[in-house]
Amino acid sequence: MTRFFKVLPVIAGAVAGAVIALLIASGGTTKTVIEQVASPSTNSIPTSNSKTTGGLSVNQIYKLASPGVVDITATSTQQGSNNGFFNTPSQTTQDEGAGVVYNKQGDILTDEHVVANATGVRVNFQDGVSAPAKVLGTDPSTDIAVLKVDVRASELHPIPFANSNNAQVGDPVVAIGSPFGLPETTTAGIVSAVGRSITAPNNYTIPGAIQTDAPINPGNSGGPLLDASGQVLGLNDQIQTNSGDSAGVGFATPASTDVQVANTIIAGKTVQHPYVGVCLENSPTTPGAEIATSGGGNCASGPVVAGSPAAKAGLVEGDVITKINGTTIPDSDGFISVISGFKPGDTVTLTVITPSHKKKTIKVTLGSRPASAPTAG
Repeated sequence: MTRFFKVLPVIAGAVAGAVIALLIASGGTTKTVIEQVASPSTNSIPTSNSKTTGGLSVNQIYKLASPGVVDITATSTQQGSNNGFFNTPSQTTQDEGAGVVYNKQGDILTDEHVVANATGVRVNFQDGVSAPAKVLGTDPSTDIAVLKVDVRASELHPIPFANSNNAQVGDPVVAIGSPFGLPETTTAGIVSAVGRSITAPNNYTIPGAIQTDAPINPGNSGGPLLDASGQVLGLNDQIQTNSGDSAGVGFATPASTDVQVANTIIAGKTVQHPYVGVCLENSPTTPGAEIATSGGGNCASGPVVAGSPAAKAGLVEGDVITKINGTTIPDSDGFISVISGFKPGDTVTLTVITPSHKKKTIKVTLGSRPASAPTAG
């Protein structure tokens, strides 16, 4: 079976996240859209070169980046009810997260789960200025939201985004956010692993996540994980924990995906993700991604979703997918990562080992991901 992470979104007051959803409709593409200031330039310092290029100290990174980190408060109202016997009043709650100034036009990036279902959002800047924010758009599949604020341009200090594909294990990183309501809190650590898969708010899988031991806690969500040159390597998103507090295992969404999704939202377009419609697990005998052989659990809709691109192409339970367009697939995470590079409407060729151990190729025309992945219950 594929690895499962017990993770919590790290906005204050959020509930535990679900385990990794394997109904494949992989996360956004990892093509970086290059844009001056708001995204990595072609001569950005790669994270992996930070030591040889004289990486900045934690204090230098904080001074460089912190003016571009904001504190976010999201207010939600739960309507009351009257069932004829009891009158339950409306309840207002306020959660806190962080965000990154993306450009001089007032666009701010944060995690989707920070502002999900919010009736009001405020952005608080380092110098004390506070402004209401409009949710310009969100993508639950990658847990990314773009906010828009109307403030003076001098208030906006965009932080460049790095090419997260260059991140390597052991690279130094710094996190800035608002854990437990303490804005501008800065912690440091290293990249503990790359290419992790974490669960999005709508139960799909986000590939390419960056694992770090830099302490992040409730309230860090949406804040930056910065590389040694002070660029955004990703947005802090989740922690693995048994207690609800940091245990040294945190995850950030990859900057390359953050930029691609943000630019799509800012352009007024709908973010779309490719969809196959299979429930996968790692093959116990053959390298590759195996279609599950039974339903239930994360395969509540069945190993192959009826009417999905996979079903139309003839994929069946027990098939092991070993290649996509000639690219070797080591496991289910690898399948998700490679499929993420395609668009709805693309046709891909899968190399498959059948349950009877025959090798064949199957062409699948990718669909567009449904709003949420079916789960048990």
